[in-house]
Amino acid sequence: MAVEFSQYLPFWNKLTDDQKQRIADVVEYRQVEKGTRIHDSSSECIGLIMVHSGQLRTYILSEDGREITISRLFEYDTSLLSASCVMPDMQFNIMIEAEKDSKFWSIPACLFKNLTEESLAVSQYSQSLISSNFSELMWLMEQIMWKSMDKRLAEFLLEESRLEGSAVLKITHEKIANHLGTAREVITRMLRYFQSEEMVKLTRGAIEISDEKKLIELLAS
Repeated sequence: MAVEFSQYLPFWNKLTDDQKQRIADVVEYRQVEKGTRIHDSSSECIGLIMVHSGQLRTYILSEDGREITISRLFEYDTSLLSASCVMPDMQFNIMIEAEKDSKFWSIPACLFKNLTEESLAVSQYSQSLISSNFSELMWLMEQIMWKSMDKRLAEFLLEESRLEGSAVLKITHEKIANHLGTAREVITRMLRYFQSEEMVKLTRGAIEISDEKKLIELLAS
């Protein structure tokens, strides 16, 4: 198990034996339960996260405490969003939680930062990850500014159905609001509208997609 993390690092074969050993000596393998907060504003830098299994969610908090999802991390995904030590110019706090029981490795930020200074391959990989994270943030801003809430909600429901492999989603209105960065009341009103249009059926603690085609048509309109 300890050796498997190297498969997540495209620069591994370009490292010296000493650099490989320094990573192997400190890499941490963690198993966390659904709902565990892995990183928040009070946490030290985790560093590079490499997801072995499960599902993690990265999100930010507004000044009034409202959440909005930046991205989700799945098997073989990597992220530097928790490593403010590596990205000192980052001016917002990233939160990371487990949406499902998850397993992941992490390379401490201090070591990863040193490696970016020593190795061109690690530096290029780091810049690529940062660029990817920035693109995710820009995409999120575009969604918030230009896409209407009904389309954002329809897209979320379709994505959630695909991830869960089911048309019945056991998720609260509050949780959806946290993902989309809005108030629970807004989501409740929109879901009731979707129900009146026979796109979904609302039951206690669950949302059933009753007409996927209508949701897709809404996205395309």
